[in-house]
Amino acid sequence: MNIQPATETAPHEKPRPQSLTDLFISFTLLALQGFGGVMAIVQQELVDKKKWLTQEEFIEDWAVAQIMPGPNVVNLSIIIGGRYFGLPGALAACAGMLLMPLMLILLIAILYAPYANHPNVVHALRAMGAVAAGLILATGFRLISALKRNPLGMRICFALSALCFIAVALLRLPLIYPLFGLGFVGCALAYRKLAK
Repeated sequence: MNIQPATETAPHEKPRPQSLTDLFISFTLLALQGFGGVMAIVQQELVDKKKWLTQEEFIEDWAVAQIMPGPNVVNLSIIIGGRYFGLPGALAACAGMLLMPLMLILLIAILYAPYANHPNVVHALRAMGAVAAGLILATGFRLISALKRNPLGMRICFALSALCFIAVALLRLPLIYPLFGLGFVGCALAYRKLAK
């Protein structure tokens, strides 16, 4: 019996987009799947399926995307594209996220105009709002597991989330106040914990 010695394998390299075209097509397909928001789909595709990001990287990038002006998912696409291919990658990912939805929304606007006041159309659009809220909640629940590794710990993260919900949903404060106020508190607490 001939036994050969085990060969050493190179460390497994993290998956990444293969080209600008791959980046553009991937974000175009993501954009076409999103009705009422693509955040849930982006998280599933980029973290679970393509593995371009870890759960922690996704949450960190998502946090940055949310505090930047503009649509969150577009900001996220720019961050990811820029990470892998610099400015051309950021532009390719952004174009993928915007081009087809823009063309579709223009077509829908043309078709929608004559039927805008039809009761069935109005009810269908209201129902889509509930679907969008459900997608956002489902994504939030999926991301909770990453808080276990957050330097602040689960209790502080939940407390900051609850305060933000109270400020925005109940007190109806403009988003800028809880964003910078609670954001500063969260950053300061994380800095203190990490400094130890």
